[in-house]
Amino acid sequence: MDRIELELYLNNVLETARFKDYCPNGLQVEGRRRVKKLATGVTASLAFLEAALEWGADAVLVHHGYFWRNEAAPITGRKYRRLKLLLANDLNLFAYHLPLDDHREYGNNAQLGARLGLIADDIRFGDNQLGWLSTLPMPLSLAHFTAEVEQTLGRTPLVFGDPDRELRRIGWCTGAAQGYFDAAIDAGADVYLTGEVSEPVAHTAAESGVAFIAAGHHATERYGVQSLGTHISETFDVEHLFIDIDNPV
Repeated sequence: MDRIELELYLNNVLETARFKDYCPNGLQVEGRRRVKKLATGVTASLAFLEAALEWGADAVLVHHGYFWRNEAAPITGRKYRRLKLLLANDLNLFAYHLPLDDHREYGNNAQLGARLGLIADDIRFGDNQLGWLSTLPMPLSLAHFTAEVEQTLGRTPLVFGDPDRELRRIGWCTGAAQGYFDAAIDAGADVYLTGEVSEPVAHTAAESGVAFIAAGHHATERYGVQSLGTHISETFDVEHLFIDIDNPV
């Protein structure tokens, strides 16, 4: 597949023009023109790039790329080593942040919800309306839902709330979206699931009665980029491999 064709297709599918993001979305580092093997992952870390090159990737597609707002401009240290590896091997780097969180089919929120069996309501909350909400057909306890999250993600989440609390409305937003907790409460959620947690969360959960689950930034954002990579592979003549560089955060 032609690199330019791939970039145009991804930008169109993810509707990148709709977003004012903290980083550039799309092709961040240009590599070879032909793409036959596409590796996907959560973050373009050095370990991920090395694994992708060992597999023989022509391009990598990630959720967390480079060139974040307010980061230091000089290309030194870790930034230099990552960029040197990409450029020396003519490896393309595609990265999509908020557009990949938001997409209704291939997005992180959509894919996490699907794995948890959640059917999204029309209600959205938080900045850019990135938070999702689902009304359950039958109530279940916080303990039951927590067990489902643990089984699905393969890790034990940090939970604030009464295990016996009855849940009818689940709010969620993957990654570092703990700042949307108040918005989830206002939207009517009985529990809010995200990746990370901040100190005020414990107090907000205790005082509001709404439960909070921090299930891991990396763990909650593994599925969108996998789904998108699979779609590319099924649509075009491109081989796809998801590479999971484990991260406890």
